[in-house]
Amino acid sequence: MSAQYCGLCRRTAFSGRRHRYSAAHRRRLREALDRLQEEVAAARAAAAAAEEEGGSGAAVRPYDPAEHDRRVWCLCCGRGVRRDGRRGGMALPRAALLQHLAGPQHRRETARFWREQRAEAALRERFLVPAEEYERFARALERALDAHRRREEERIRQMAAGIREAERRQRETVWAALQLQTEPEPGPGPSGQSLPVGRQRDSPHDAEQPGPSGMQAGPDVNWMESGQALTFIGHQETEGKGNVHTGAKPPWLTKEEEEEGSKPQIGPSYEEFLKQKEKQKLKKLPAERVGANFDHTSQTGDSWLPSFGRVWNHGRRWQSRHQFRTESGENKKKR
Repeated sequence: MSAQYCGLCRRTAFSGRRHRYSAAHRRRLREALDRLQEEVAAARAAAAAAEEEGGSGAAVRPYDPAEHDRRVWCLCCGRGVRRDGRRGGMALPRAALLQHLAGPQHRRETARFWREQRAEAALRERFLVPAEEYERFARALERALDAHRRREEERIRQMAAGIREAERRQRETVWAALQLQTEPEPGPGPSGQSLPVGRQRDSPHDAEQPGPSGMQAGPDVNWMESGQALTFIGHQETEGKGNVHTGAKPPWLTKEEEEEGSKPQIGPSYEEFLKQKEKQKLKKLPAERVGANFDHTSQTGDSWLPSFGRVWNHGRRWQSRHQFRTESGENKKKR
């Protein structure tokens, strides 16, 4: 007996070829063929629907990688096959699988698989697609793609027509508004005829006028009478201060004449900076340390020390109590 690896059962069989006739192997073979047969039946049904309706039944959808990049495991060839085809930005459902099932390589691999696995010979034709059937499906797909392309072109033409119509209406609206603004005002021209507003704007008299500020023109020149479509909001004057339109110096060229004492202080003082720096140092210390929450503003007397003494550096702890009392007595005498 020789050891053989069964890819369908995914284990090594030591019974040789007799393993292919075992009940477990036949059951796994039947389940795998049933799964592949469902995909093949769905693909052939899509091809039959496309042929019956003259190509209009062939589904053509926008390409979506999450949906149309799926693969089908071909048990006969031992590899994954794309289920849907792709043509540009459009997806062709079941087209890639049908092309694989109708190919000569799949036909050869199916014959080898049936010979090795000792499967039922009557079931082999269910996993093959005739070349003539695939050719009819391919022609139906081409007709479906042409119809979809024509529909897209018609939709684009309609959208373009709508955009042109909206632009035409917008131009008419703007033209009507300009006509209302450029209506000729009554007034005799040089030959006793009224001049249109456009000619009045281009006259030499208007060319000598300044901008809307009108500060550099003489008292007999009024820019509002030039016929320009501008809105006059009045002279903007400030009390005791000028601006760049009146010839005053800009703010960045004026010298500050304020005294040093009258200048406002910008930013915190040096003392506040030191306090803030000290607070930043305290933040780095443990929050639960001894004395972190001690109230330094509380009033304490001379008897604040506990009975067991205070903090000591040498000697015994109870001696610190006598030392504190001695120091407090000396301090009182000095006072």
